[in-house]
Amino acid sequence: QQQLVESGGGLVQAGGSLRLSCASSGRTLSSYGMAWFRQAPGKEREVVAGISRDDGDNTYYADSVKGRFTISRDNAKNTVYLQMNSLKPEDTAVYYCAARETYSISSVYTEYDYWGQGTQVTVSS
Repeated sequence: QQQLVESGGGLVQAGGSLRLSCASSGRTLSSYGMAWFRQAPGKEREVVAGISRDDGDNTYYADSVKGRFTISRDNAKNTVYLQMNSLKPEDTAVYYCAARETYSISSVYTEYDYWGQGTQVTVSS
Protein backbone atom coordinates (compact mmCIF):
# COMPACT_ATOMS: atom_id res chain seq x y z
CA GLN A 1 0.00 0.00 0.00
CA GLN A 2 1.42 3.33 -1.09
CA GLN A 3 2.11 5.46 1.94
CA LEU A 4 3.13 8.69 0.25
CA VAL A 5 2.53 9.82 -3.31
CA GLU A 6 4.67 12.42 -5.05
CA SER A 7 3.68 14.40 -8.11
CA GLY A 8 4.82 17.43 -10.07
CA GLY A 9 8.08 16.23 -11.56
CA GLY A 10 8.99 16.72 -15.18
CA LEU A 11 11.36 18.22 -17.69
CA VAL A 12 12.26 21.90 -17.37
CA GLN A 13 14.93 24.19 -18.76
CA ALA A 14 17.63 25.62 -16.54
CA GLY A 15 16.32 28.65 -14.68
CA GLY A 16 12.78 27.30 -14.64
CA SER A 17 10.56 26.22 -11.79
CA LEU A 18 8.64 23.18 -10.63
CA ARG A 19 6.48 22.47 -7.61
CA LEU A 20 6.49 18.97 -6.18
CA SER A 21 3.64 17.71 -4.05
CA CYS A 22 3.53 14.88 -1.53
CA ALA A 23 0.15 13.57 -0.41
CA SER A 24 -1.16 10.64 1.57
CA SER A 25 -4.59 9.10 1.67
CA GLY A 26 -3.84 6.91 4.65
CA ARG A 27 -1.82 9.13 6.95
CA THR A 28 -2.23 12.56 8.46
CA LEU A 29 0.97 14.26 7.37
CA SER A 30 0.77 16.96 10.05
CA SER A 31 1.67 14.20 12.52
CA TYR A 32 5.03 13.62 10.86
CA GLY A 33 8.28 15.41 10.34
CA MET A 34 8.64 15.52 6.57
CA ALA A 35 11.51 15.83 4.14
CA TRP A 36 12.39 15.74 0.49
CA PHE A 37 15.37 13.71 -0.64
CA ARG A 38 16.83 13.23 -4.08
CA GLN A 39 19.00 10.68 -5.78
CA ALA A 40 20.86 11.15 -9.03
CA PRO A 41 22.25 8.20 -11.03
CA GLY A 42 25.38 6.82 -9.43
CA LYS A 43 25.04 9.04 -6.38
CA GLU A 44 23.81 8.55 -2.84
CA ARG A 45 20.41 9.74 -1.70
CA GLU A 46 20.73 13.20 -0.19
CA VAL A 47 18.42 15.43 1.78
CA VAL A 48 17.08 18.50 0.01
CA ALA A 49 14.77 20.07 2.59
CA GLY A 50 12.84 19.20 5.73
CA ILE A 51 9.96 20.60 7.74
CA SER A 52 8.91 19.89 11.30
CA ARG A 53 5.65 18.26 12.38
CA ASP A 54 2.41 20.13 13.11
CA ASP A 55 2.66 23.74 11.91
CA GLY A 56 6.05 23.32 10.25
CA ASP A 57 7.71 26.03 12.31
CA ASN A 58 11.17 24.66 11.63
CA THR A 59 12.67 24.05 8.22
CA TYR A 60 16.00 22.82 6.92
CA TYR A 61 17.68 23.20 3.55
CA ALA A 62 20.75 21.68 2.02
CA ASP A 63 23.32 24.32 1.17
CA SER A 64 22.99 23.50 -2.52
CA VAL A 65 19.33 24.58 -2.62
CA LYS A 66 19.17 27.42 -0.08
CA GLY A 67 17.53 30.48 -1.54
CA ARG A 68 16.10 28.50 -4.47
CA PHE A 69 13.85 25.84 -2.92
CA THR A 70 11.06 26.23 -0.37
CA ILE A 71 9.40 23.45 1.59
CA SER A 72 5.94 24.00 3.02
CA ARG A 73 2.94 22.08 4.26
CA ASP A 74 -0.79 22.60 3.88
CA ASN A 75 -2.39 20.56 6.64
CA ALA A 76 -5.90 21.22 5.39
CA LYS A 77 -4.94 19.50 2.12
CA ASN A 78 -2.75 16.92 3.86
CA THR A 79 0.03 17.82 1.46
CA VAL A 80 3.68 18.83 1.63
CA TYR A 81 5.22 20.88 -1.16
CA LEU A 82 8.65 21.61 -2.53
CA GLN A 83 8.78 24.76 -4.62
CA MET A 84 11.88 24.68 -6.78
CA ASN A 85 13.02 27.86 -8.52
CA SER A 86 16.11 28.74 -10.54
CA LEU A 87 16.62 25.09 -11.35
CA LYS A 88 20.03 23.91 -12.48
CA PRO A 89 21.07 20.81 -14.44
CA GLU A 90 22.68 19.47 -11.27
CA ASP A 91 19.23 19.38 -9.66
CA THR A 92 18.33 16.51 -12.00
CA ALA A 93 17.38 13.49 -9.89
CA VAL A 94 14.54 11.37 -8.63
CA TYR A 95 12.92 13.26 -5.78
CA TYR A 96 11.42 11.37 -2.85
CA CYS A 97 9.07 12.44 -0.11
CA ALA A 98 9.71 10.94 3.33
CA ALA A 99 8.00 11.00 6.73
CA ARG A 100 9.21 10.26 10.24
CA GLU A 101 7.20 9.85 13.40
CA THR A 102 8.89 12.65 15.31
CA TYR A 103 8.68 16.40 15.52
CA SER A 104 12.22 17.14 14.43
CA ILE A 105 13.89 17.15 11.05
CA SER A 106 16.69 14.76 10.15
CA SER A 107 19.02 14.81 7.18
CA VAL A 108 19.67 11.06 7.50
CA TYR A 109 17.49 9.03 5.17
CA THR A 110 17.58 5.91 7.36
CA GLU A 111 15.76 7.86 10.08
CA TYR A 112 12.60 8.15 7.98
CA ASP A 113 9.81 5.62 8.32
CA TYR A 114 7.74 6.09 5.17
CA TRP A 115 8.62 6.88 1.59
CA GLY A 116 6.98 7.68 -1.70
CA GLN A 117 7.83 6.07 -5.01
CA GLY A 118 9.71 9.11 -6.30
CA THR A 119 9.18 11.59 -9.10
CA GLN A 120 11.72 12.38 -11.81
CA VAL A 121 12.98 15.93 -12.20
CA THR A 122 15.11 16.64 -15.25
CA VAL A 123 16.68 20.04 -15.84
CA SER A 124 18.09 20.68 -19.29
CA SER A 125 20.89 23.15 -19.94
